[in-house]
Amino acid sequence: MINEEDLIKESFVQKSWNEIKSNDSWAIFKIMSEFVNGYEKMGRIGPCVSIFGSARVQPDNPYYKLTEEIAFKISKAGYGIISGGGPGIMEAANKGAHIGQGASVGLNIDLPFEKNHNPYIDRDKNLQFDYFFVRKVMFVKYSQGFVVMPGGFGTLDELFEAITLIQTKKIGKFPIILVGSSFWSGLIDWIKTTLRDEYTMISPEDMNLIKIVDSADEVVEIIDTFYKKYNLSPNF
Repeated sequence: MINEEDLIKESFVQKSWNEIKSNDSWAIFKIMSEFVNGYEKMGRIGPCVSIFGSARVQPDNPYYKLTEEIAFKISKAGYGIISGGGPGIMEAANKGAHIGQGASVGLNIDLPFEKNHNPYIDRDKNLQFDYFFVRKVMFVKYSQGFVVMPGGFGTLDELFEAITLIQTKKIGKFPIILVGSSFWSGLIDWIKTTLRDEYTMISPEDMNLIKIVDSADEVVEIIDTFYKKYNLSPNF
């Protein structure tokens, strides 16, 4: 027999579930608005390269300085720079683009280490997102290449999503460049020996999707060589 207390609990649960469903439905409009705003702004910028890396890297870190140099040289080669808009590697990327007088784009999201956008983003190219997945669509859709500096889980997430999308032919191939052989070599060795050789979880040719370098000139050379072969055109 259901008592009054059980009826109250059931009513509360049902009400809460109905509110959740209602909120989910209304969230669709927020998601749509982020896509529309992102498409409208990003579609006017032109060919860009995304640079990823840790928000925790300080300006005196060698990778900060290397990122700044890479972004500067990419800008001089005629590409804009897209970053996650926060501090650390992202700030260095936007700073290099700013100094190189290239487009400097920031795709911001409120995270524990990214409370505010960095000051080197072009004012008209500073976008704010609430949804990670919408933000990641912008990175992939409007990038002609990914330059991946040392970073944590977020950097790895963006790296492997791009590799997966290219591997499964959901998007066209573009350069994915890991910078810092001492940082990335352990991961790459594990991918080769464990994923590829021991368990055959990936194909041998999948390793061709990524390059590892240590200098800004190597990054620019890989991007330029790729687009001389495939002809540079935006992904949109």
